[in-house]
Amino acid sequence: MGQDFQDSYAGLFHFFFTYWFIKRSSVGIVQDSVALQVINKLPQPIDFYVINLNDPEAGKAIETKHIGNIRSEYYRIEYLRMDKSDEYWIVGYLGKKNLVYFSQHSVPNKNIDQIIEVNNYINQSVKLSEIAKKQVEAYNHENTKVGIWVTLDFLLLFLNLVLLMRKRK
Repeated sequence: MGQDFQDSYAGLFHFFFTYWFIKRSSVGIVQDSVALQVINKLPQPIDFYVINLNDPEAGKAIETKHIGNIRSEYYRIEYLRMDKSDEYWIVGYLGKKNLVYFSQHSVPNKNIDQIIEVNNYINQSVKLSEIAKKQVEAYNHENTKVGIWVTLDFLLLFLNLVLLMRKRK
């Protein structure tokens, strides 16, 4: 009885983490979304984030996504859900905390994909870039917390599997 419970317990953990890992790792093409292509024309790799302003009246004001570290003359594509939104911001960092690019974009037609070429270091709005900086910091902090929890959960799973194997011998 105890061995069957341990086997099902380990199998449940394995299934949960496999599902979670695949869901977090897959590229999310969102139905009825706007494709955003960010092209880095600057001579250095820039770490880009996109901040989607979703329906400020409903309380879900800001959604932050990490596009990635884009090398010079390369691009990334991100899919944005623009159901209740018509504006997004692009934030670029050189290093960890050096904000070198901020731009604000509106989406007049949600049927046309957006292509943004980053040609120079610009900060269109100091006030909005400070808000964006706080959002990116909160996003990175939340991802760090999730990473710590996942690491601890994998450690717990590993220890349970080791104990399970030791009891069988």
